[in-house]
Amino acid sequence: MPEYTKLTAELRTEFGKGAARRIRRADKVPAVIYGHGAAPLHVTLPGHETMLALKQSNALLQIVVDGKEQLALAKDVQRDVIRRFIEHVDFVTVKKGEKVNVEIAVHIEGEAAPDTLVNVDLQEIELAVDATNIPERIVVSVEGLGVGARILAGDLALPAGAELLTDPEYLVVGISQTISEEALEAELEEAEAEAGIEHEEPEAEAEGDEKPAEGDEKPAEGDES
Repeated sequence: MPEYTKLTAELRTEFGKGAARRIRRADKVPAVIYGHGAAPLHVTLPGHETMLALKQSNALLQIVVDGKEQLALAKDVQRDVIRRFIEHVDFVTVKKGEKVNVEIAVHIEGEAAPDTLVNVDLQEIELAVDATNIPERIVVSVEGLGVGARILAGDLALPAGAELLTDPEYLVVGISQTISEEALEAELEEAEAEAGIEHEEPEAEAEGDEKPAEGDEKPAEGDES
């Protein structure tokens, strides 16, 4: 069996928000392990080690509970919105040869043809894969693709044994023509016109309001020589 990150968990008997806060203050993470019809295991995990182990999505870990090892897939990782520390983790136990449904990130490689724009419409795809052989990402090459080229979910090269769960007709990547600065300005003006946005013209100076040229000031009364 391949080597997986091993974490030693402790069974917990305290529950609720207060207990969770005490666990996190002790630099630990509350977690639950589900799977295969067994009763859920409520555990605590070491904070720093868990954070490092879960840097990658769909992390598969070897969790030791009461001396027993079990493979577990991280299915839901809850993080603090601001500080991003891990607040809670849901794991599901898995076995070698068992398939699991996972969402895998799409990674774009290569350079499309000149003067084109690469539009990524789907950031992740859903696959059913062997629990012990989950790919980190699905690579999509756009090398040399020209305007109008399209890559659908069904066109992707998948790992051996993987099953595509995303609709194969979903657009993953599309190649379009870049917009020139002049065309962009024209589109902006058209959009503003449709929205009824008018730009004020600079006010012209009224006749008679022109300032006298330097040296042409009219002398005040009594100042004539």
